[in-house]
Amino acid sequence: MSLGDRVNQFDGWLLDRVFQPFADRLPESLSAMALGMSFQFGAIMLSAASIVAMIVIGHMSLSDAMFNVLVWCLGLAFYTGINRVRPLVRPGHLNPLRVMLAGMRPLSIPFAVYAIYQGATAPPHFEIALWFNSLANIIFVAGIYLISCEIRPPGHRQAARARFGRMQEQGSL
Repeated sequence: MSLGDRVNQFDGWLLDRVFQPFADRLPESLSAMALGMSFQFGAIMLSAASIVAMIVIGHMSLSDAMFNVLVWCLGLAFYTGINRVRPLVRPGHLNPLRVMLAGMRPLSIPFAVYAIYQGATAPPHFEIALWFNSLANIIFVAGIYLISCEIRPPGHRQAARARFGRMQEQGSL
């Protein structure tokens, strides 16, 4: 098995065993897509806060921050693109974003791990800004996985909850 196959297998496991059960247990009024898009928006705002903090603290001039601003613009373009294809995701149908984001999901994890490392090893005067960036990356990963989850029809979600409750009751007898 090649490295790419193992990465895809881990991505599928993480999506199917961690995020999909979480998405299935969300209340009816909140879909995984809505929560994932909220996470994406939060990641954009935290990333902007990180850039602004570096400029305001005085450790980075606007010309030095230009690369970070361009990366932020790419994140905003990604959010806008996902928001435009949002009507394609319907309850009871296959989620097209699951396949479309198959390369982006596993790629975002090492960037989040590196951002956490940067935040943990940052000098004290950069610490707050880099922790904003670390939190933005973690929220981005959670959001992209939630966006990729299948949206179950309302009846299926209730049946899954009922089965879970019955299994719990039978196990306690």
